[in-house]
Amino acid sequence: MPIHQPQQRTDVHPGRTGVQQAEAALVEHYPRLVRLAYVVLPPALGRHRRVLAAHAVVQRALPAAGSPRVPAQSRRSGAPVDAEPAPEGAGSDLGPSGAAYGWMRLRVLRGALAHERRPRWWPGRLPAPAALRPAVPVVWGLRLFPRAGGVDELTLDRALSTVPGAVRAAFALQLLEGLDESGARDLLAGAGVSDPAGAVRRAARLGRPDRAGAQAMLRSGEFDPCTVQTRPSDLLRRRHRVRAVAVAAALCVVAGGLAVAVDEGARPTGDDRNPAGVAVPALDPAGLLRTSAERWADTSRVDFTAWPARGGRTGDGELLGRALRAWSGPPDSVRVTTTPGTVAAPPVEPPRLLFAGVVDGAAVVLFHDSGDRVVRYAEPLSGSGGAALDFARTDDADVTTGAAVVVSRTGDSARFLLAPWIEESTTRDLLAPGTPARPLAVGPDGVTAPAPRPAANGACDSWPVLQLRSSGRIVEKHAFLVTDLGDLAPAHLTYTPKPGRGAPARQPREATGGEALLAWARTACSLRTLSGSGVRAVNNWAFAEQKLPEDGASAGWLCTRADTWRGPGRVLVHFLEPAGSPTDPAAVVADRDDTALCSRFGQHVLAGTRWKAASGRWYVLAAGSRAVTRIEATGAVREAAGGPTFAVRAPRDAAVELTASLRGGGTLAAVR
Repeated sequence: MPIHQPQQRTDVHPGRTGVQQAEAALVEHYPRLVRLAYVVLPPALGRHRRVLAAHAVVQRALPAAGSPRVPAQSRRSGAPVDAEPAPEGAGSDLGPSGAAYGWMRLRVLRGALAHERRPRWWPGRLPAPAALRPAVPVVWGLRLFPRAGGVDELTLDRALSTVPGAVRAAFALQLLEGLDESGARDLLAGAGVSDPAGAVRRAARLGRPDRAGAQAMLRSGEFDPCTVQTRPSDLLRRRHRVRAVAVAAALCVVAGGLAVAVDEGARPTGDDRNPAGVAVPALDPAGLLRTSAERWADTSRVDFTAWPARGGRTGDGELLGRALRAWSGPPDSVRVTTTPGTVAAPPVEPPRLLFAGVVDGAAVVLFHDSGDRVVRYAEPLSGSGGAALDFARTDDADVTTGAAVVVSRTGDSARFLLAPWIEESTTRDLLAPGTPARPLAVGPDGVTAPAPRPAANGACDSWPVLQLRSSGRIVEKHAFLVTDLGDLAPAHLTYTPKPGRGAPARQPREATGGEALLAWARTACSLRTLSGSGVRAVNNWAFAEQKLPEDGASAGWLCTRADTWRGPGRVLVHFLEPAGSPTDPAAVVADRDDTALCSRFGQHVLAGTRWKAASGRWYVLAAGSRAVTRIEATGAVREAAGGPTFAVRAPRDAAVELTASLRGGGTLAAVR
């Protein structure tokens, strides 16, 4: 009997091999893909939802079993080339350079970028096509957060929050995935980005000058959604939901035989719907989050989430309902204001109640929304005036930037609601640095007595600030200054002294010492230019000191940097020549918007000015930060000098260009 060789089996499902390869790549590199998705996703989601969304994006990236095989991979960029068929066995290399991983990375990138294209009101903040799929993973009763990093990681996260998702993707592809600019452009193009070259160019400006440090921060626990910390969600709200579900189930049993047909055009739009017609349970006063009174003293997250609900009308459901309905869809009679970079959209989740009470003849309600915004609603108790609704960004607030909120402004004074960890409150005048601070009374509900606020117009003859001291119960017992710049959250003022000879660079410190107060006395009036721009903190950095020509007197150079809640900063460079009064205003010699100068990501600065000596002669003066080793002038005057300062005689209107050489290489142009 003839013996036949067994026929070689061929896979009747060639697509199954590709899916198995993709699954193997996903499992092997899951933490890496989830971290990539987390960085690309919009920070506005909040850390909890961003963690869950990152895992959901990666898990949904796995194709269905009937999908085509893994496409072949571009040798240049690692991006799949869909038009090129894969040879047998393609993608068996599951490493970062393999086709299977490259395909999964592209799908993850597309999913993460899709979050910025969904409507703001979409449930769960998911892209519309995926809305009907299960939102996996699902976490009940817990809030998940990556491990908190330091100030540098927080600064980088804020910088990423100010750029589009395509720029965050380009940044992550280069620093996390190790792609060059060409490879990042190709992959972004494959993910559907309209301007990949522009995204790569903008990403190149992030993390400068210490890109290695930025890369280490991206790989730290702050951006790792696979290593998370947990804490419970609001327990009372969960109990309310359980009861509501039980009542709803009972009603369904009673009315199980009824069917109601409602015409689509006659659908009711009650108070529990937002302007888009989507039901929003977050607008129910009974669902508001409320923090216990002592939570702030027993948590590692000392920010607005630790504020208890205070005020005499926290139980007034009608007032809270009016405030929430005004937030959902403000009528024409409600005046709405927003600080730059803040959205006025209705809340997606129930907000936290911070305050509800009567202040200066108005009923005031303060909400905190998902870690992103503080919202103030105020309606007059008498008269014909309309209500007001104010929005301000407060994401990633801390002990100092989350220490106070304006609840009322009347005339030249303001009242603040102070954080529960504030133990002592005083006021002082920056233009009177030698005058002691004066006590500021605080009521049982945390609202201060009227405190003077800076005048918006007219002569700048005083600059009132609050000097607050935090409680020792949070091991942060220190005094700090905040000032009202026209937003809901006052700005935190700090000071960085010039390093001593041979000493390392110093970090910003609280502006309560004598040297800091003297510096602020000469620069406080320049804060007027920052009013209403959503400023989070302002730092005065004394980056240089210079001996003046002819008489040898000493002059100082300050870089005043204002950081906004949305990320971009503004820089004013001040020249402090000798003055007869400690409050003589310094001269502003440079003003730059949207810059990293004078921050951790812009540690080098060079500035110049024209100065007239007592003899009547004019000079060009320049000074640089500690890494400047040489300053050179070109143009109408050609001169150079070693060291961080420079002075040369020049006509008053001479056109001069200043450049500096840096220790370790590189050059620096003067800020204008």
